[in-house]
Amino acid sequence: MLLARCLARSAPLRVLDLMAGSGVRSLRYGLEGEASEVWANDADPDRLPLLRANLAALPEALVAPPSALTAQRLLASLIAAGERRELIDLDAFGYPGALLPAALECVALGGVLYLASTDGRGPTGHDRPMAVRRYGSAARAHPAPWELALRLQLAAVARAAWAQGRGIQPLFAFSEGRTFRTAVRIERLPARREEEQLGLLAHCHGCGEQLLQPLLRLGRWPACACPGEAPLAVSGPLWIGPLQDPGWLKTMAAEAAGSPQTLSPAAGSLLARLMADPGMPARVWPTALIARQLGQGPPPLRALVAALRAEGHQAEVSGVMAGQLRSDAPWPAVLAAARALARRSPASEGPCSAARTAGLDGEPDLAN
Repeated sequence: MLLARCLARSAPLRVLDLMAGSGVRSLRYGLEGEASEVWANDADPDRLPLLRANLAALPEALVAPPSALTAQRLLASLIAAGERRELIDLDAFGYPGALLPAALECVALGGVLYLASTDGRGPTGHDRPMAVRRYGSAARAHPAPWELALRLQLAAVARAAWAQGRGIQPLFAFSEGRTFRTAVRIERLPARREEEQLGLLAHCHGCGEQLLQPLLRLGRWPACACPGEAPLAVSGPLWIGPLQDPGWLKTMAAEAAGSPQTLSPAAGSLLARLMADPGMPARVWPTALIARQLGQGPPPLRALVAALRAEGHQAEVSGVMAGQLRSDAPWPAVLAAARALARRSPASEGPCSAARTAGLDGEPDLAN
């Protein structure tokens, strides 16, 4: 709703809720999102009476007649009529990849596609054939599976947009482990060197190293710290660029601060986490993995971030998964900094602490 209100500040906001279900979110777009038009659609015709009843609270001039069309037919009709919407909400069961080209055709330039998928097994590396079929990408087991899924989803959006000559700007991306949500602004043209944001991510299950390569500069993988030639688990092509746009998130936070409606604690915490983590670089480790590599208790995450920054590296607390470090530091430097912190904090050593997976200063690690 904050995203919708921010979009409505610059131009009239016409919202298409493609898979509206009961229509509650469509209702909220009208009541809270300051939309100038709300069109709710659900392919199940038995939902139409409920859609009409729930949307009756909105002014008649604000509501397009609810429809019961398949998403394919509705999008095709919009394309045939040359109509576009400033916000298209595509919240599907499973992965709606087949709808992406048509949905992008119907997003106004500068508008936003809000995409949600409940397809977790394929893009998190638990079903490789499914990932290849649906995303055209390999997905291998990775210590940051939620982020892996979001990056595969963004890569699919980027490829579909580029095929139409358009560019994309991810505004935010998040998950709670069941649904993977991305909001993507659609630009008239790709930004300069935008194609470099598509690449491959390799993870070594032996030493824990992670390596990145853009597809445009694909070459041999550098050696990791393992003796001999380590088998790397390579995922991609996926989006290796930023997951969040700090400017948009700050605008949304300002909108929330100036609104009489109070954000829930969970929503406020999520917004703060995403603002603090732009999602770059795409190298993320749970502190539990660092602890296993060192054979000791996990390092305090914020102290580890501060130590790596003091050495001149980029380091963030991941906003996508709890208890995870994001950094461009060489993997040996990450381990050395964590080991130094453990030497200064004897209480973090020992078998009991090594079994503990606290990451965010006592917050439980949800990575595994």
